[in-house]
Amino acid sequence: MVQRVLVANRGEIAMRVVRACFDEGVTSVLAASEADLDSLPARVADEVVQIGPASATASYLDVGAVISAALLTGCDAVHPGYGFLSEQPELVEQCARHGITFVGPSAESIRRGGDKIAARELARGLDIPLGAGSDAIDTVEEAADLAARVGYPVLLKAAAGGGGRGMRRVDAPAQLADAVVRARAEAQSAFGDGRLYIEHYVEHARHVEVQVLADALGTTVHLGDRDCSYQRRYQKLVEEAPASAVPEELRRRIGEAAVALISALDYVGAGTVEFLVDVDRDTFSFLEVNTRVQVEHPVTEMVTGVDIVREQLRIAAGKPLSFAQGDVRVSGHAIEFRINAESPDRGFVPSPGELRVWRPPVGTDVRVDSHCFAGYRVPPHYDSLLGKLICRGDTRDEALDLAARALDAFDVAGVDTTLPLHRELVRHPDVRGHRITTRWVEESFLPLWTADRARTARAERAATP
Repeated sequence: MVQRVLVANRGEIAMRVVRACFDEGVTSVLAASEADLDSLPARVADEVVQIGPASATASYLDVGAVISAALLTGCDAVHPGYGFLSEQPELVEQCARHGITFVGPSAESIRRGGDKIAARELARGLDIPLGAGSDAIDTVEEAADLAARVGYPVLLKAAAGGGGRGMRRVDAPAQLADAVVRARAEAQSAFGDGRLYIEHYVEHARHVEVQVLADALGTTVHLGDRDCSYQRRYQKLVEEAPASAVPEELRRRIGEAAVALISALDYVGAGTVEFLVDVDRDTFSFLEVNTRVQVEHPVTEMVTGVDIVREQLRIAAGKPLSFAQGDVRVSGHAIEFRINAESPDRGFVPSPGELRVWRPPVGTDVRVDSHCFAGYRVPPHYDSLLGKLICRGDTRDEALDLAARALDAFDVAGVDTTLPLHRELVRHPDVRGHRITTRWVEESFLPLWTADRARTARAERAATP
């Protein structure tokens, strides 16, 4: 039985887990750093325990501190959320050593799924399509030979971790040696693992992922797909469910591939399998497995009615999934916007400070997942995500129309945010016309949007007496 859950995270995902604990009738204990003791999750959770100073390294990333907090407060389970220790096998092993249930997959599943090279090998054995590329590369010379074979441009990618770290696009042989050195150093610093591999870069691609749930009794189901192609520097800005403009036969094959891969990992819990869809050829290839709940899980919840985090808690308690594959119905369309405390006009630099105003929109089919409130001080120590706006409509156009109104009504003051960018993006004809690829934000949208903002700012300054 899972009765007391240590929520080993912060921000909006901590709020999300606390809410699921309440709905599931279990006690939530928030593990908070010194900087987060007065946060909204700390105010809402049943109990709070401090796990260290503001530094993430000395608090949220400290396995010993998390385990000590769970033991001190009598928790029988740990939910890691996303980020921080969510894909750290050592935390899973320490939980098992102390008789604590980890709300997520086994350490072995995390290792096999989280290692990009091992996951590629597993996918190859299941006849799941792979992009042209390599296994681990050891030298620059080996990288040059492989890049020449798969053809430029290529992507250097880290074998461990994700989020765009340790990733470099290389367009010509002269760029390769420096890119290998930089990517390897970044991967080693971020993940403690400097291994790299190479993939051919697909010029016109969509990033499509499949949400999967698996219980300990051998049942694995998927909840449809999501489009995560709105990206800047490989970081997602906007997500949709279901993925738009994907042929139904291709959608079916992607879903089946995701279930096959998760099943082969002997996986238990929530996970996501990511694919790259070649827009020009209507083909797909496997990218990676994320062995945790995703930031963008709400869009799937909005179109399926499945509470993914509650299912995580039930699975961890040894219960079967509350539904079968045949029960899953995707109804309507949902879109999510990440509201970050950043200054898009100034290269997306973080914008910490006090939220003088925080008035999110309200309405039917409008959802805001956030930990913010008026008077909250956005700390400089962590990720800049303030919250997520999720809107659902019976059709994609209805979801976009609702999102446009909700973004206009979202009132925030005190820090810079990505709201102005989203207000323009949601109305863009390329978005309305399904003409989005993974390069669209950086190559088509941002240059014009940034130039327009700069012209407006100059005109306003000129008009000021």
